[in-house]
Amino acid sequence: MASSLFIIFFLTILPLSVLSATVLEDLANLTPPPDFTNTITQNCIRNPLLRYCNNTSSSSSPMDIVEIFRSTIVASHLCNESKNPNCVESFPKIRIHSRPKTAALYLSFDFFWKYCPLTVVEIDLVNNSLNSEFPTNVLSCAQIRTLDLSYNHLSGFVPVQNLSGLANLTHLNLSYNRFSEDKISDSEFFKRFNASSFVHSGVLPDAKRYKVKVLVLLIVFPITVILLCFCLGWMCLKRPDYLPRTCRRSHKFTSAMIDAATDEFSDQKLVSKSGGVDIYRGALRDGTEAKIEVYTEKVSKEKRREFAEECEAVFKLRHKNLVRVLGWCNGRSLRALVTEWTYGESLETWLNSSLACSWRRRLRVVMGVVDGLFYVSEHWPEVTLGLSTSSVLLSDKDQEPLISQFKIGDGNNSSTNIFNFGLFLLEMITNLRPDEAQEDSDRKYLEYIRVHYPDNLERVIDEKMKVEERTLEKVKQGITLGLMCTDKPPLKQPSLTQIYDSVVSLYESSSRHH
Repeated sequence: MASSLFIIFFLTILPLSVLSATVLEDLANLTPPPDFTNTITQNCIRNPLLRYCNNTSSSSSPMDIVEIFRSTIVASHLCNESKNPNCVESFPKIRIHSRPKTAALYLSFDFFWKYCPLTVVEIDLVNNSLNSEFPTNVLSCAQIRTLDLSYNHLSGFVPVQNLSGLANLTHLNLSYNRFSEDKISDSEFFKRFNASSFVHSGVLPDAKRYKVKVLVLLIVFPITVILLCFCLGWMCLKRPDYLPRTCRRSHKFTSAMIDAATDEFSDQKLVSKSGGVDIYRGALRDGTEAKIEVYTEKVSKEKRREFAEECEAVFKLRHKNLVRVLGWCNGRSLRALVTEWTYGESLETWLNSSLACSWRRRLRVVMGVVDGLFYVSEHWPEVTLGLSTSSVLLSDKDQEPLISQFKIGDGNNSSTNIFNFGLFLLEMITNLRPDEAQEDSDRKYLEYIRVHYPDNLERVIDEKMKVEERTLEKVKQGITLGLMCTDKPPLKQPSLTQIYDSVVSLYESSSRHH
């Protein structure tokens, strides 16, 4: 009955001889014949189940009539495109294989699918590279028994609920698409068909992909965790400077960190070598420039423990005349002290400039060194300072002297600091210094000063320092203080308090004479 009604529909409404152009041309050029509305009405009387019958009431708009007519044009073309044997008598199949443009064109005619002919029982759109979500408009053909959308690129979720409503559907093939995985294996919908309907569709868990996930979960993931733990452990032990600041102790340096900061102790980074201490100019990982003092002497475990304790104390020292300590390394194979790199010239360079021509300016520098020495001796008397005109710097910012060299862990007491200060004071007055290339250079230097003491001191006082007659006596007092500090028996040395008071007195008297 449905088939005969379909034939009547096409023969009375749209004779196939009229369709001589493409579907798009016919849609653009053909218009409904005068008796079109009457024909539709008669068809609906014969079969009220026809889909367009619900849209032909007296309240329907003219646009509905045009839409129904357009659907008949598409139906006529699609029947022939699908190679049905006799479109005059029946239209059972919509079949478009490997014609992507044609399939996409007919899927775009929503008005056709809305009035899908009741005779269509099979929709077969295979291998058309359809690159969209599931074409739900085809489900308007609710009477279909076969739906094959395999070998396309369809994605998104399969409309399980809509498909379940197709009571006549017995064959479904969604294989080889890109649908989203869905939990349908336990549903009634899945029981109507079988897994062959969803081969490589993406709907069911892919066995190979599942194996890959299991492989990742059981093998790759644990290996990744182990590698991450190894890397984290390596960073904690070797390069904690790669960790966030909140997760590391900023003052503890490892051998690997010192090695990286000095470019593996390259000669380009080496500043000087003296007395078992190699000094490097390094760059920390955060870009901070640092002076790195590497102690080359091998020491016992007990000495290493003392070194660490003294570094802890020095790290806490804060004084305007001391270079700030950034941290230290106390490994078995490497001991080093890391301090900030200060921009400024050494006093050795400064003494040869015009700025150092006055006794008062030199005393001002000495005052700063005494302040730093007094501060260190009060807080940690076993820490000795490397006091020489080559190791004390003048800050570019405020011209304050900065003691930049610390000797830690050698067990010396405060008498060594006093001795070093005596040598430093003599260097500041004479602009002469011990020749470190000679053996026992400090003793020879002091002998040279004492040879001219006290009657011939004019020969050792720096000629660049313009000394007036009234300040010459004060300069001689300075030399006397320096020689007293360098007396070897510690009992003959003045105390730090006496040194401090003497330097203050000399500075104040120079201010009055200025």
